[in-house]
Amino acid sequence: MHETSARRWESPEALTAETRRFVAATEAMMASSAHHLSEGVENLRLKAIIHELPDFLYVKDRDSRFVFANAATASNLGFRSADEITGKRDFDLFDFEVARRHFDIEQQIMATGQARIDMEEAVVLPGSPRPVCRLTSKIPLRNDRGEIVGLIGVSRDITERKLQEDLHRGQAKLLEMIARNEPLPMILEALVLMIEAQLTGIDGSVLLLDSEGTRLYHGAAPNLPGGYSRLIDGVTIGPKVGSCGTAAWRGQTVVVEDVMSDPLWEDFRALIAPFGFRSCWSTPIATSQNNVLGTFALYSREVRRPTEHEMKLVALATHIAGIAIERKRVDDRIHFMAHHDDLTGLPNRAFLKERLASILDQARRNNRKVTVAYIDLDNFKEVNDGRGHAAGDEVLKEIATRMANSVRASDMVVRLGGDEFLVVLVHQSRHDAGIARRLRELQKAINRPMRGESGEIAITSSIGVAAFPLDGATSEELLANADRAMYRAKQLGRNTLQHHDGDGTSVGMPLGEHEELHLAITGDQLFLQYQPQVDVATGRITGIEALVRWNHPAKGRVPPVNFIPLAEETGLIVPLGLWVLNEACRQARHWQDMGLAPLTIAVNVSAKQFADPDFASHVAEALERHGLQSHWLELEVTESVVMQDAERALAMMASLRALGVRLSIDDFGSGYSSLAALKTFPFDRLKMDRSLVEALPGDKTAVAIVSAVISLAQTLKLSVLAEGVETDAQMDFLRHARCEEAQGYRFSKPVSPEEIPALLRARDL
Repeated sequence: MHETSARRWESPEALTAETRRFVAATEAMMASSAHHLSEGVENLRLKAIIHELPDFLYVKDRDSRFVFANAATASNLGFRSADEITGKRDFDLFDFEVARRHFDIEQQIMATGQARIDMEEAVVLPGSPRPVCRLTSKIPLRNDRGEIVGLIGVSRDITERKLQEDLHRGQAKLLEMIARNEPLPMILEALVLMIEAQLTGIDGSVLLLDSEGTRLYHGAAPNLPGGYSRLIDGVTIGPKVGSCGTAAWRGQTVVVEDVMSDPLWEDFRALIAPFGFRSCWSTPIATSQNNVLGTFALYSREVRRPTEHEMKLVALATHIAGIAIERKRVDDRIHFMAHHDDLTGLPNRAFLKERLASILDQARRNNRKVTVAYIDLDNFKEVNDGRGHAAGDEVLKEIATRMANSVRASDMVVRLGGDEFLVVLVHQSRHDAGIARRLRELQKAINRPMRGESGEIAITSSIGVAAFPLDGATSEELLANADRAMYRAKQLGRNTLQHHDGDGTSVGMPLGEHEELHLAITGDQLFLQYQPQVDVATGRITGIEALVRWNHPAKGRVPPVNFIPLAEETGLIVPLGLWVLNEACRQARHWQDMGLAPLTIAVNVSAKQFADPDFASHVAEALERHGLQSHWLELEVTESVVMQDAERALAMMASLRALGVRLSIDDFGSGYSSLAALKTFPFDRLKMDRSLVEALPGDKTAVAIVSAVISLAQTLKLSVLAEGVETDAQMDFLRHARCEEAQGYRFSKPVSPEEIPALLRARDL
């Protein structure tokens, strides 16, 4: 009864005569197997029972063709009736590899006469989006002479059982990960993957609420597009902030069937649209006291509500996530207590030992300088002896607060014990000239008298300073030399600051950076360079950004990164910014007087400038003084500038808009970017940060973010300019993405004002 191997792969539309004979024999055999039933109606009842079975029952011939299948089998394979499947083979129903695997097993069963019992099979059924799991047994079928004429198959769908088993194993694994104190991001990612494996067409996400309870940050989203995750990272919660921001705000589940029409997503539709999601269901992750820790969300590309099963899985996920996050917070608290001083809350010696070695290693790799200042309070013993230990504790806490407020976020203040402290100043360049000034300001902050219950308390300090790598290549050497310098300061009469000079002695710290920069502003040492901004579609120059430079009489050209931070720290950024504003307006008018076509001149504005109540007046005066029409001036502010005091920023921007000045948001996409800022403040243009542009077009995440930003800006009627464009590939992508303008070395480096006319003529050709 065997066909040749070639004939076995055919899919004939009709049964062969031999198969028809086999069908008849099989039917007779099935009838005879029930011959003990005396009435024909009993045979019909048996057949009805077979078709009512929920399990799959079928018979195949020697060529693995279906001879008989019950209703459950036929329906599962997409047929309306059991008769339609007769004569079909698996090659007619499944892809070739699956069908070949089934065929080989069945031929082996019929060749050897050995049954295969309880085989687990994963099968993708016609029209099904995911494979089903079956438990299948196949046994050889013999005629009355004992000859194998086919096989009988019995299958049961165990997909739900397998999913439940996988879910239970996943839960056990997650609890084991929590017990082993594995990193929280790993636990949350495993949790999301476990839930996603139970569902079809669903992507999961965990966002964590910060300690202030105001922003949501990325926790885990292994299958969400990276660009989308970055865009929502740091979003401020509120009553109308998509699904997750609103769920965290309300402390309740938020189900959005269609993000394109639901008012909760009004401010975020342009953001999510490029990624294809249509519905989002978010549930708060909470403590046992109902304090919100974060959110667990499911995204679907279909417009729909979640099923009851999906919401049960979400409830399970939020419960496990809550356990993991609470455990992490407890561990963090224990770690904090072990590494911080109980009285002041400052890091202690144990923390210093862990961190300083890595700080020095990073500085070594990046060619940076690190300075440590060993600080001892001169007359603290008198406070303890004369006013009591309670008063001494209050002094230490106040001094700790003052020191912490006197350093940058990247620096570190440590309480070594008693009245001894250490300050670590990090991330400096090799030629950072502001250290002496910063340490003097720190000493002034410590020395300010403080008011106690029994009167005024005066405290002074002796400070010893050592710098990496000159005064020590290791933590131990650096601390020892700073300690020696501190004792030298004590010997010289206290209330002094001494620097270790490398030969065992100490010298006083020089001052003068503030005075040097002040002289630069007033003494004609500053100058501007200009970088063109071009139309992406035509290549024509549409505007110019003014960039300040310092030509130091002794040091030569000083990069802005070396003096702008100093200007901001000392307050000199206000007169410096005013000089830049006036010089840019003067130069823009001068170009117009030369007969050049008017161009928008862009000027950066610092936070201190923008906070100046007279800033709008300064702008009006500069425009009037140089005869420049206001619509040719654009002021660039970073998001952090306007977000510091939104109400005051709105008032200032209204005053500037009343003058007719254009406003742009600068460095959008660097670090945290608030989407609310774009909607709240009256900007004319959005400048994408170079960190996004430089990854184009090879980085898929950058591509998604840039596309979403451009789409969002266009929805809000903002023009878009890309900074840092350097390659043709970047330019081609931006043109295709409909970005209006670009700026960068692809077109021109910053040049002197004398070079601008030639650039304009070249671009206008």
